[in-house]
Amino acid sequence: MAVGSVNVHLCGHSRHGEPFKQEYRNGLDTYIIRLQLEGISQALIDGKLTDVMPGDLLLFKPGDVYELRIGAPGEKMKPSGDYFMMCTGAGMDEWWAEKTRPTCRKIAEDERIKGTWHQLFLEKRRLDGGHPELVSLIVRTLLLLLDRALEEAPLAQSASAFLAIKMRNYIEENASKVLKLEHIASHAGLSVSRAVHLFKDHFGISAMQYAQQLRLSHAVDLLDHSVLPLEQIALETGLSSYTYFHRVFRAAYGISPGAYRKKRQRG
Repeated sequence: MAVGSVNVHLCGHSRHGEPFKQEYRNGLDTYIIRLQLEGISQALIDGKLTDVMPGDLLLFKPGDVYELRIGAPGEKMKPSGDYFMMCTGAGMDEWWAEKTRPTCRKIAEDERIKGTWHQLFLEKRRLDGGHPELVSLIVRTLLLLLDRALEEAPLAQSASAFLAIKMRNYIEENASKVLKLEHIASHAGLSVSRAVHLFKDHFGISAMQYAQQLRLSHAVDLLDHSVLPLEQIALETGLSSYTYFHRVFRAAYGISPGAYRKKRQRG
C-alpha cells in the first residue's frame, strides 16, 4: 500500500439538481476519484460519453482527458449525487502504479467507504485545511477500502451478486445489534425468501450463520483481550444473553466461554 503523502486539493459530496458540466480537454493535473451515489451522470470513457450509474466508481489519472456531464440545459432532470476527490502526491502515484486501474467499475454499496469519505471532507473543511498526515492516512484508508471493493466486485457485474455483497456488508456493519432476516432483506430491497436464497447461493452459508460467525469471532477477541464479564460480552457481540452465548460458543468451539478464558489465562 502507498506510504507517500497525499495532497487533497478538493473533495466532498456533490448533489446536482441543475445541469452541470466539467471538462479538462487538455488533460487533468490531478487524480480524480468519483463514486456515483444517486441519479445518472455521463463521463468520457474510452473516448465516448458513457452513462454513469449509482455504484459506479470513476478513476482518472493526471494527463487523462476528463469530461463529466449531468443533465442538459433546459432538460428536466432527477438529482444526481456523488462523492469525489481530486488529489496529487507520491502516495497517489504509488497507489495507482500498484495495479491496472479501471476507468469505470461498479462496486457494491458499503457504508464504510461512505463513512471514510465523509471523514475526509470533514477534515479538509477545517480552517487550517486539515492535518496533512491525518488527511493522508484517511485517504490511504479510503484507497484500501476501494481496492477491496474493486477486488470483490463480481466480474460479470451481475445485479444479484451486488445485492448479495450489499447484504453481507450490512451484516458486517450490524452484527452486534439485533439483526433479523427482515432487516437484511429490506436493506437490499428484496423479499425475505429471495434474500435467503441469494445469500446462500453466493456465499455458501445462510445470512444468519454468517452473522453468528462474526459474533463468535468478536466474542473470542473480547475473551482474549478484555476483562469484560461474560454476560457483557454476550451483549456486546449481539449474542443477546449469556445462556445463548454459552450454548452457541460451546457448539462452535467445544468448550464453554468461561473455560476458554481460563485456559487462555493459564497459557
